[in-house]
Amino acid sequence: MLTMMSTPNHTGVKISGDYFDLDELNQAIYKVIGDEGQYHGYEGTRMRILAVSYEIRHAAQGDRNVDFVFNGLHDHTMKEHGFIAPDKNIYFSVEVLWPELIFAAIALKDFVGLYQKKVSKSVWDIHLPVIYRFQSLVLDCLRGHIPDEEYGTVLAAFDQPLTMDDYAIQYVDLLNLKWIEMAKQQRQQSLSTVAMKLAVPDKEYQAFRKQVLSAAAPAKKQIHQIEVSAEYPEDFEW
Repeated sequence: MLTMMSTPNHTGVKISGDYFDLDELNQAIYKVIGDEGQYHGYEGTRMRILAVSYEIRHAAQGDRNVDFVFNGLHDHTMKEHGFIAPDKNIYFSVEVLWPELIFAAIALKDFVGLYQKKVSKSVWDIHLPVIYRFQSLVLDCLRGHIPDEEYGTVLAAFDQPLTMDDYAIQYVDLLNLKWIEMAKQQRQQSLSTVAMKLAVPDKEYQAFRKQVLSAAAPAKKQIHQIEVSAEYPEDFEW
């Protein structure tokens, strides 16, 4: 079963599951976001989601964390059925920064709409429930770490029709880097603020986006092709 929990220092979220949980999520993401260039204006947002998907895929391959989780098999059950088996299953997990994960959950709303409009209109589509659960788990994890009244505001913002078309994805890097530099207590106090910044573009984002567009104009580049100069630290505490 796919699970999410905030890391000890609230730097990010630990996504856990067995191989099939993580592979199912990864395949659903691939299907819903489509091929490169399939949805004009969403190239940068797609790349951003693929970065999260990359981590999930490597987690499923055992390249990140390996955990042993009790599977419900008790001694009396083995005795009753006459067999001996491990009482733990192997789970794989990976940590993703809070701003990065929140952005992915929001951005997937757009791709779900595009997918339903242009690829699959079936109410029995096998991939959409997987995406919905992923988004719900992000929100549920968020709910566990912010006051109820703030969560209500964030949830209402998540429900608003927001388009990630031509989004300045470098803004997520800005939020990620600021988040890493914060102390644990500051992260606890700022989680709902970061969620709101991603759910409802504010003046800071609008000003940032204008700067990125100004940098893109001389070289006639698309907005997502402008790279940020800041580098992520190699090591930090989750």
